[in-house]
Amino acid sequence: MIWLILALILLALVLLVSFLCCRVAFYSPLGAQNDDENLPDIGADAQTREDILAHIHTLQSLPYEPVEITSYDGLRLKGRLIRAAREDAPLSLCFHGYRGTPYRDFSYGAGGYLGLGHHVLLVEERAHCTSEGHYITMGVKEREDCHAWAHAAAVAFPRSPIYLCGVSMGAATVLLASCMDLPAQVKGIIADAGYTSGAEIVKSVCRRRRLMPLYPFLCLGALLFGHFSLAQADVRAAVRRTTLPILLIHGEADPLVPCEMGRELAACHPDATLHTFPRAGHVLSYLLDEERYLRLVQDFEKRCEAAAERSNPDE
Repeated sequence: MIWLILALILLALVLLVSFLCCRVAFYSPLGAQNDDENLPDIGADAQTREDILAHIHTLQSLPYEPVEITSYDGLRLKGRLIRAAREDAPLSLCFHGYRGTPYRDFSYGAGGYLGLGHHVLLVEERAHCTSEGHYITMGVKEREDCHAWAHAAAVAFPRSPIYLCGVSMGAATVLLASCMDLPAQVKGIIADAGYTSGAEIVKSVCRRRRLMPLYPFLCLGALLFGHFSLAQADVRAAVRRTTLPILLIHGEADPLVPCEMGRELAACHPDATLHTFPRAGHVLSYLLDEERYLRLVQDFEKRCEAAAERSNPDE
């Protein structure tokens, strides 16, 4: 009898620790997460942080149209559409990072896409901002949302080429979605600071913070309470299966997602190109060298357009 009691106590402790780990890592929102101006530690100096805030304020001042879709599991997902002058202009469909906001994570990138004459649709990912949901799944369920947003965008902009753009977890999300049944209008993927898998990025964070003993509890908590498995966010496997061209960008001084993960992803697909930015922290490559960043985007889009013309010569 004593062994049964001890086993039940141990089980209760395992469940409690797993719940607490899941709550801290994946439950959303926490703290000032949805505050556009709450800047995380991404390897930025004081001047860079001021530059980010200035870009956030500029983006906040632009008029937008609220848009909404329903996810495969019934959540109302929100977004903000900033239109270009031309109706048939390219559409940048943008996915932010873990505990991020569209205005914070695309404070400078959105301005760059707008400057190139794009429509920009800033997605509020599930469990963030005003979208419904309470669990961040590291790309597992977010890829389904990306798939749904892409189809909705193709209906709304039938003459526009679409580019799926993501930073950090958003980069992993668009890469995970890249091998799904996307509309033909999706021409390419632009992924900035994406990780190789949900399991590996969580392990990386645990190692850096000396919390590796908690990793099994994080996995169990995700499964029991978030209803997802970190193993399902296998970005490398998705990249190997996609037929879309991929532009990978990564800061060489990224303290959160190691640059080596970008190199691993580039090796998974013959039409994936990686460009690294020396000294750039997490998703800070654009701020470090805006001219080079936008030139890479423009060159990539020309390559995607040329590839589409070769595959559809009669269009």
